[in-house]
Amino acid sequence: MKAIYLDYNATTPLDPETVEAMRPCLDEVFGNPSSTHIYGLEARAVVEEARGKVAAFLNGRPDEIVFTSGGTESNNHAIKGIAFAHRDRGNHIITSAIEHPAVTEVCHDLEGQGFRVTFLPVDDRGLVDVEALKRAITAETILVTVMHANNEVGTIQPIEEIASLVRGRGIFFHTDAAQSAGKVPVDVESLGVDLLSLAGHKLYAPKGIGALYIRQGTKIGKFMHGAGHERNLRAGTENVLEIAGLGKACETAKRDLDRNRARMTQTRDRLHEGLRARLDVRLNGHPEQRLPNTLSVGFRGVDAGALLEEMKDIAASAGAACHGASVEISKVLRAMAVPMEYARGTVRFSTGKATTIEDIDRAVEIIASTVRRLKSP
Repeated sequence: MKAIYLDYNATTPLDPETVEAMRPCLDEVFGNPSSTHIYGLEARAVVEEARGKVAAFLNGRPDEIVFTSGGTESNNHAIKGIAFAHRDRGNHIITSAIEHPAVTEVCHDLEGQGFRVTFLPVDDRGLVDVEALKRAITAETILVTVMHANNEVGTIQPIEEIASLVRGRGIFFHTDAAQSAGKVPVDVESLGVDLLSLAGHKLYAPKGIGALYIRQGTKIGKFMHGAGHERNLRAGTENVLEIAGLGKACETAKRDLDRNRARMTQTRDRLHEGLRARLDVRLNGHPEQRLPNTLSVGFRGVDAGALLEEMKDIAASAGAACHGASVEISKVLRAMAVPMEYARGTVRFSTGKATTIEDIDRAVEIIASTVRRLKSP
């Protein structure tokens, strides 16, 4: 029997509609989008159609969308692009203690280049301390970057509140929406952000494609130098095949958002209820203000690595890595002060739009029996 996939926060399979949208670029649309002949114009039309679909998905404008190689590049471009373009005004950046490495590693790199970075604490549910953010802002602050939703525990941050706080202060606001896009509404106008990152493979598009939303009027440096592609911000011939896939994925995500969100909530909650009825588990993250598909739970007295190793029929992710006699707890769980007895046994399960009730019921039995077997003397 096929293994049950419960790791949609890590990556998603290609949606069939996305595959069909990409097929012409495999079969016949091969021109360079910068060429002015018919083959180039045909490819350019595909790129611009996709740009419009991504913009509509985010409630932005097509000319505010820059295609990238994925969420990591989008985050790098947003943070470094703002930092270096506005270094004459200040050198202070504010972020949170639970960001993805594609944000934290960029910030650490900038620290080595003379920037000062404040890492905001979070509470035991993973929410950023907005009061700490207020206190952290100085005359030198040029950028705040806080993720829309955490990839490990699913907690959704108060992005609108943060945007309201920094608006009018000359501070740019970036959010990494790689995990939230396609699961909850991601509307750049409602959120109030200046920059927003997307990763295609988190919403049923290919790996290796993403987008960066840059609000009109935002001064930002180039990510790569060369010819004047992507508003002269990101040099390199456009990846027409995967751009077409991202555009279609955004179109279907927008169309099916309510249905998919309801389905994922149902499967996530059924999994949680089934495990809670059978085992001693601790929910990590906010109980309500979280992604509809994400369930981070700690199993008391169990090592997450050993549990996943034993559960060959379930694909999920650990919140703690075991290295011989030591256990390395994720920075997210540490920042949330999750008790060690639960942190070392934390597993992230994330459902998707193809997850069935039958999958969940089978998974509950496999997980419960495996945990009991590992805990038995």
